[in-house]
Amino acid sequence: MIAVLGECVADAFAGRPAAGSSGGPAELVLRALPGGGPANTAVALARLGTRARFLGRLSHDVFGALFRERLSASGVDLTACVEAGEPSTLAVAALDEHGRAEYTFYATGTADWQWSAGELGLERLGAASCLHTGSLALVKGPGGEAVEEFARAASARATISIDPNVRPSLAARGDYQVERWCAFADILKLSDDDLGFLLPGVPPEQACDRWHAAGARLVVVTRGAAGALVSLDGERATVAAPSVEVVDTVGAGDAFTAGLLHSLEAGGLLGGRLDTLDLETVRAAAEYAARVSALTCSVAGADPPWAHRL
Repeated sequence: MIAVLGECVADAFAGRPAAGSSGGPAELVLRALPGGGPANTAVALARLGTRARFLGRLSHDVFGALFRERLSASGVDLTACVEAGEPSTLAVAALDEHGRAEYTFYATGTADWQWSAGELGLERLGAASCLHTGSLALVKGPGGEAVEEFARAASARATISIDPNVRPSLAARGDYQVERWCAFADILKLSDDDLGFLLPGVPPEQACDRWHAAGARLVVVTRGAAGALVSLDGERATVAAPSVEVVDTVGAGDAFTAGLLHSLEAGGLLGGRLDTLDLETVRAAAEYAARVSALTCSVAGADPPWAHRL
């Protein structure tokens, strides 16, 4: 089983009212879909066939009900979630001509960031061989410190995977203490956009070596249509991205993470410090992950594929 800790976010996509509707020229219609990077990863893992447990703070508002429905319908275990009194986080997305989303977040005082140490006992992990976390839950107060300490403690019994999934509108560069996280993380996955924000002007290979030196054995940098770079203790390989007709890229990185972890879990490689992992196995796992990500790009929103589509 893989445990995923982090946020659920309602992704709202803005559009004009349909022709013939009662909406006026100054009116926008918002279509809300369940999202949030960690929740997307948990959904994708479960759909691929890996037992997935989600550790989230779920509100009782209308969006919280939407999150529960999507996670449960995908087969995600919600028994480790916290029932939160705060409202859900909302992100309004605008898509550019390449289907890439820019988000405006409505996140002040929302449920996802209110973790306390008392809510994060190691019993929430259950029998998980891996804990995946990151994104805003790891950096946004007041709960970010508790999430980091939980991941650090969990490293004594599980493989730790982190995706910074940077959000410059909500967190500063200094909030992403990637080198500190690498001291207890085994896998660091990030996008080329994340890399450009965290280490501007630093080549990917140099960044990988920096994070290896800090402790992470496996670093993966996704590059959109250009594929991905994988680096295992400094040994590197690249994988291509399958060609698909892109609807949008929402959730593509989260789906890649799920595909990577699913493949490693299926090979019995998670649960420790990746001591038996080799570069060819990593390459194969990343190729599978790229297929999962590509299929996610071929549909609207964060809607990762089920195993039969692979």
